[in-house]
Amino acid sequence: MTRVRWLLVRGERGNPATRLDDRRPDGAAWSWGNEARPLVHGASYFAELLAGVEAMREGDLLLFTDWRGDPDERLDGPGTEIGSVLCRAAGRGVMVKGLLWRSHLDGIHFSQEENLRFGKEIAEAGGECLLDMRVRPGGSHHQKLVVLRHPGRPERDVAYVGGIDLCHSRNDDARHRGDRQSLPMAAAYGPHPPWHDVQLALRGPVVGDVEAVFRERWEDPAPLSRSPLTRLREHLHREDISADPLPPQTPDPEPCGTHTVQLLRTYPNRLLLGYPFAPDGERSIARGYLKALRRARALIYLEDQYLWSPRVVAGFAEALRRQPGLRMIGVVPTFPDQDGGLTLPMNLIGRINALAELRRAGGDRVTVYGLENHAGTPVYVHAKVCVIDDVWASVGSDNINLRSWTHDSELGCAVHDESADPRDPLDPGGLGDGARVFARDLRLELMREHLDLDLAGAGADPDPDAAPDTGDGSRSARAAALCDPAAAFEAFEEAAAALDAWYEGGRRGPRPPGRLRRYLPPDLPTGQRLPARLLHRVLVDPDGRPMGLRLRRRF
Repeated sequence: MTRVRWLLVRGERGNPATRLDDRRPDGAAWSWGNEARPLVHGASYFAELLAGVEAMREGDLLLFTDWRGDPDERLDGPGTEIGSVLCRAAGRGVMVKGLLWRSHLDGIHFSQEENLRFGKEIAEAGGECLLDMRVRPGGSHHQKLVVLRHPGRPERDVAYVGGIDLCHSRNDDARHRGDRQSLPMAAAYGPHPPWHDVQLALRGPVVGDVEAVFRERWEDPAPLSRSPLTRLREHLHREDISADPLPPQTPDPEPCGTHTVQLLRTYPNRLLLGYPFAPDGERSIARGYLKALRRARALIYLEDQYLWSPRVVAGFAEALRRQPGLRMIGVVPTFPDQDGGLTLPMNLIGRINALAELRRAGGDRVTVYGLENHAGTPVYVHAKVCVIDDVWASVGSDNINLRSWTHDSELGCAVHDESADPRDPLDPGGLGDGARVFARDLRLELMREHLDLDLAGAGADPDPDAAPDTGDGSRSARAAALCDPAAAFEAFEEAAAALDAWYEGGRRGPRPPGRLRRYLPPDLPTGQRLPARLLHRVLVDPDGRPMGLRLRRRF
């Protein structure tokens, strides 16, 4: 089976303590017969989530984990604030259970007060939301998942996994005009930063797997925090610090599609009171990527918030060196989210070094782009998506950096479609695996948006500022040509070159179609590089592996 060559088989996860690989009688390390549907942009996800939660009734179960929650974030207009939506569900008798990262202080641009307020609102309505600080020092819980279970109506069961938090700034669409409820960011992004993101809607047996991930954390007997100051605050504010029991997990939904989905995770090696479900941590996200990269032959398509750390991109670089026909496209934010005098250099240095490593390995076969909307405002790329040879696809909360691969909690989905794609080229990698419908469709949907080839199909009304369609079928022809990895690589290069040239020429004439700008990392003065590198390693991109794996350079 092709999926055995691309996905982690039993034992390759490297964490025998988890229940994930023991849930099925056949011992498979994945679930088959699922439907995985990408929801590109927060507006698409939020509208669907709102409809699903509003349809829940007494006895149903709603579970969620998040990095940040803003209770006043609107899912779809006034009256749809996420806090109110969850509280109304709890008032109808839905069992609502949540885990939010407790976070650090708001004074350093994290979200402690918002998460406290979110948890309090849900508790007052009859739900339960715990503030979870069971992390390594300087670490975070970065998973973003929602599970909706309906006892007696399993056909309605759905889970959402990806990069989209239930918080401000995320409710944007393909026009990229930004969320009206926005968090402050670097000045280049303006008052309402345009935001690009992806979530998966999952149906079928994989819903039970996502629920099992939540239950492992919920049932962890360790205290929510080891900090004496935090525990004093918990006592003074009478916070809920003990998880109430969950009802027994219901059987998984029946198979309903052609997608095999494997849940991949990161948990750190947490000293002293480790995780009972991952006592030495788990690095299956890293292992899943590295296994898939060994089969890469034609195209790695990557959208990532960071693309940091030479130690992480080493697997990509090795694939590029080994396969002279392999190309790589990266889509990243043009600017870090913070532009302070201290934070900017330590955020830039990781990407500077990582891109240098990739270009040493692949030369001009590696291209990296930023995005902008049609008004010329940079788009913040928060997506965490990778497609390799139109066979293997990954969507999750994890970024391409050491923090996501070793140090924080993360959750991602590797998807292998059992349906072969009938469009040419039938087998881009030339290994007999054959292109797969899900992976190819995901790549094409993202590429078409960035090239202005299918804006309306990406979940938004047509943008009046977009380049007009000539009506001669040329746009459809260009979109179809993207199936060929080489043609897709060239299309990105040509679109970015045209837009860059338009700016360099004083923006004379119509703006060329597309949103792509060639990304070139800035130079850091020599005097800033060493301190930036040290701060990056210690604060920005720490290593959460056991010492033995660090020394062996293994994950």
